[in-house]
Amino acid sequence: MKSLLIRNLAQVATPVGFAARKGEAMGDIRLYTDAAIWIKDGRIWEVGDSQELTQRAVASDEELKVIDAQSQCAVPGFVDPHTHFLFGGARAEEFDARLRGVPYMELLARGGGIVSTMQHTRQASEKELLRIGMNTLSSMLSLGYTTIEGKSGYGLDLKTELKLLKVMGQLQEKQPVDIVRTYLGAHAVPPEYKGRSGEYIQWIIDEVLPVIKKEKLAEFVDVFCEKGVFTNEESERLLAVAKYMGFAIKLHADEMTSTGGAGLGCTLGAVSADHLLAISDADIARLGAGDTVAVLLPATAFCMRKAFAPARRLLEAGAAVALASDFNPGSCYTYSLPLIFGLAVIAMNMTAAEALTACTLNAAAAINRADFIGSIEKGKQGDIVLLDVPDYRYLSYKTGINLVKTVIKNGEIVHVN
Repeated sequence: MKSLLIRNLAQVATPVGFAARKGEAMGDIRLYTDAAIWIKDGRIWEVGDSQELTQRAVASDEELKVIDAQSQCAVPGFVDPHTHFLFGGARAEEFDARLRGVPYMELLARGGGIVSTMQHTRQASEKELLRIGMNTLSSMLSLGYTTIEGKSGYGLDLKTELKLLKVMGQLQEKQPVDIVRTYLGAHAVPPEYKGRSGEYIQWIIDEVLPVIKKEKLAEFVDVFCEKGVFTNEESERLLAVAKYMGFAIKLHADEMTSTGGAGLGCTLGAVSADHLLAISDADIARLGAGDTVAVLLPATAFCMRKAFAPARRLLEAGAAVALASDFNPGSCYTYSLPLIFGLAVIAMNMTAAEALTACTLNAAAAINRADFIGSIEKGKQGDIVLLDVPDYRYLSYKTGINLVKTVIKNGEIVHVN
């Protein structure tokens, strides 16, 4: 039996449980001091006093591998439940122009926006996308991410959407970060269906979902429910069919305008409703009363110079809040965990404990993984990040700095900074 012992930890900081934590319970994390973590065959076996656990582990296992953590802090591997990490091309000039006040519709008329990324992605080979994905995931691993969600949505046709999902499957086999695949064909209306969004949704239902289901290319189906993109009715039609077919569902909701998207997600039993910058009071209450996870994307609001999502009101209503990057080539070309954590605490008034829960256990719940990742407790997968500081609160205190020293995945050391 392969075993790993991480000893002499100044602190282990973790939420606990096998489901999302809600409301004020998000701040209730478990702390161990002068601690050790014992992992057997990739699963967490025990967490406890360093001296006592070391004695028992050494006595019981001749093949024990030991990490002397030298007063570091251990937290669960970070989970990013909302990314658009695989695409071709970039839009740096457009980003600069938008921050100088050029309207998005004007940028679109210039050939920018999602259509630009769509064209580059359609043209990119699987080999090129694989190289891009490997580079991104290597960088994310260095920041402590051990599981991420990856959305398609930059092909908007059958061939390219399948290509993106297949490349994600290849990436899963080639590097340590686990990838949860989401089909987001309803990311925008492609040029071929301009002015015919309802027909495009029906095409997805008739022609794309059956292929993805048959080939097992995605676990989730997502939709951009937003004024000027897909209506609530179109979003409901797509998600209801997807759920009937056995997909888990989630949606981009209430990002630019309050459309009731979050409430729709609650009605349909979506695993998560994401963005929520313009969420209504009524839908805050619905998220508080239900099980749909509110996934907030502070780096997107920051990069777009928009007001942040109402994290405190969601928490006070009893909602389960998760944090994610929304890494994409348009509005948020970053997956910086230090930035996301710092913005959550400093700009969104979350406590460091709440933010830790939001980046780990609740982020795992937002991709249906809270039963086996997201916390450091017996039976969970051995996904652990060692921080080169003595206390988890340095994640916001040492603002914007990567504190990750060692990343452990399935009980194996997979990265050292």
